[in-house]
Amino acid sequence: MDRTRPMRFGLQLWPQATGWPEFRDAARAADDAGWDSIWTWDHLLAIFGPWQQPILEGWSVLAGLGPITSRVRLGLMVGANTFRNPGLTAKLATTLDHLSGGRAVLGIGAAWFDREHDAFGIDFGKSPGERLDWLDESVLLMRRLLDGERFDHDGPRYTFHDAICEPRPIQPHLPILIGGSGRRKTLRTVAERADGWNTSGTVEEVRESLEVLAQHAEAVGRDLATLEKTISFPIILRDSAAAATARMDELMAHNGVQDMGDVPHLLGTPDEVADGIRPYRDLGFETVIVRMAAPYDDETIARIGEVAERLAG
Repeated sequence: MDRTRPMRFGLQLWPQATGWPEFRDAARAADDAGWDSIWTWDHLLAIFGPWQQPILEGWSVLAGLGPITSRVRLGLMVGANTFRNPGLTAKLATTLDHLSGGRAVLGIGAAWFDREHDAFGIDFGKSPGERLDWLDESVLLMRRLLDGERFDHDGPRYTFHDAICEPRPIQPHLPILIGGSGRRKTLRTVAERADGWNTSGTVEEVRESLEVLAQHAEAVGRDLATLEKTISFPIILRDSAAAATARMDELMAHNGVQDMGDVPHLLGTPDEVADGIRPYRDLGFETVIVRMAAPYDDETIARIGEVAERLAG
């Protein structure tokens, strides 16, 4: 790992239990504070706490952010492949790229929340394996469309006839990021087709996933140095761990949950948070995605640069 290269920081804003003004203001504050990217979910029902909570649609809020931000990359962390035909997804990503002046990332995953599929009659497939097969085929097709190909495709899941995506994205190569750590299928698709990868977990869990990813990369002839590796955590910054924990508890209570799930929570001073990130940086991760629940935390948004400074020192 090149420790002289600064870590990048992305902010994943939960779109549930919030409104557009609050979401917009948090994103603009992050843009002003020097964050590298803004992300949000792709869910139709709330996934933490009561499912009836209000939730905003992902592509729409990203489109709203495009013209009112100036520097952050914008993407879903990650899109649900089951929700949309890959041709539509490619068009959405391309349009976001134009609205943002070339800052879109196409984040995508196989989807996992059966409740929202049942609610809206969306095909969930017979198994996780089938959805992962759909994802692999879909990413192949989106890449071809984003790269300007005009083609037919008659596949197991999707059928295209003389398909094309015009206008082209502003970026010569609009990046596709895949989320997930499934060892047999997801990581092979990452190795073969993705520009970026997002995962989470303990250092030991992530190290094991990296080892499997490296095996897939070797099998398909991929240099993993060309893959942006992103790791995500809940992070709250304060001048003490107790104050950070208290603020996290407030955010969780607003969303009707105790915590953000079975992932490491980095709550404390900039030094403490940087210490938690270093082992992942040493594994080769270049980007940290900060998971943040509504009503969001202005202090963490404003102070993330202090963590970056500790990691650069």
